[in-house]
Amino acid sequence: MKIRRVLATAVAAALTTPVVLLSAAPAFADQKPAVQSEQQQPTIEELKAAVAAAQKAYDEAVIALDERMKAFEALDEETHPLRAAVAEAKKAAEAAATAKAEADQAVVDAQAKVDAVMADPEATDDERVEAARVLGVAQEAAKTAAEAKTAADAKAVEVRTTLDDARVAAARQIHLAQEAKKKAQKELDAAKKALADAEEEAGEEPGPECVAEPKLTTVVTGLPEKVVGGTTVAFTLRVTNGTGKAMDEVYPFVGLRAFDEKGVKELDSHLDLEWSTAANPEWEDVDPMSGPIVGSLKAKSSVDVKLRLKIDAEVPAGQGAVGVAADYYNNDESCGGSPDINEYVFQILTKGSNPGNVDDAEGEPGEPNDPTPQGGTSTPSANGTTGGDGSLAATGSSDVMPQFALASGAALVLGAGAVVVARRRKAGAGA
Repeated sequence: MKIRRVLATAVAAALTTPVVLLSAAPAFADQKPAVQSEQQQPTIEELKAAVAAAQKAYDEAVIALDERMKAFEALDEETHPLRAAVAEAKKAAEAAATAKAEADQAVVDAQAKVDAVMADPEATDDERVEAARVLGVAQEAAKTAAEAKTAADAKAVEVRTTLDDARVAAARQIHLAQEAKKKAQKELDAAKKALADAEEEAGEEPGPECVAEPKLTTVVTGLPEKVVGGTTVAFTLRVTNGTGKAMDEVYPFVGLRAFDEKGVKELDSHLDLEWSTAANPEWEDVDPMSGPIVGSLKAKSSVDVKLRLKIDAEVPAGQGAVGVAADYYNNDESCGGSPDINEYVFQILTKGSNPGNVDDAEGEPGEPNDPTPQGGTSTPSANGTTGGDGSLAATGSSDVMPQFALASGAALVLGAGAVVVARRRKAGAGA
């Protein structure tokens, strides 16, 4: 069976263009059967250029990591200025301690001399005066030595702290470089896969066109419009087959994107989105290329996917968005999916913030049709379980949608109706 590999090429395009506005045309145009036009598909040469760019970024990440490792190791070398300063300050503090001990002993000796002279009836006045003078000089020297020791000790602590801070900063840079390398490796792998898939597809016969199916809907409930660093939020994705026919295989799509308040720095690494279903209860990281897969879906029925969003305690303030859609594939090779991606935008607050009274994030959930879920009549609730009155998030665009279209990028522009092709190939060519 030959089917166009739409998603793989979309991934490659997204990787080479990190920010793609949400206003981009959806995968399905109204009442048009094609998922994407051929003109929208990257060429083999463009995909090769994407691989080359990803390879260059990976090579640079490897070099950067190596440099930061060397910078950290250099801090342990005796010749490093900070390490030398610590040794010098330590030596000075030890010398100051020795000097103070000697000065203190001189005071003890001078005091003993004074006591002996004062107790000697044959001692002259000049001897008594001299003994007292020597004691005074010794006491003044001891005071100066004590002050010098205090200053030397403080200096030793200061330079040691500076070295320790430098080591911590260097270790942090290593961590950031390691994360950058992982990201570059992931993007390189994705670019290579997109090229390989496109080259393989170049020799394939065109497969059936997928069509828009507005009655295959996706609705998110329980995702608050504000999330706080250091917390975990549970919510639900309901996938509904509102048509009069069963769908043999249904593939929900969930994408996540986040930026800081200025719309410059990506915050995706601070957010971890996981999913589970009744058939697959183990929590797994959300990956548009591998799940969740809910299997078949009867006519006029729904299935729930549990989602949970873990927010890192160190996350900066910003905004994020969850985008959802769904695709289907039938055994007769017919396929299609939701015409649009539904976006649910939320604000990200730093740890310890008080979000106050929080409503569910608003989105555009389409036409829920409200059929009976397979296996029961329950409705999704905010905690990712079932129950309640079945009310859904209000429709419409969110007031907190930033100007930079934060929900854009590789995850959310892959397009409804496109995921099915790549997922089926990943599940097995003979499926």
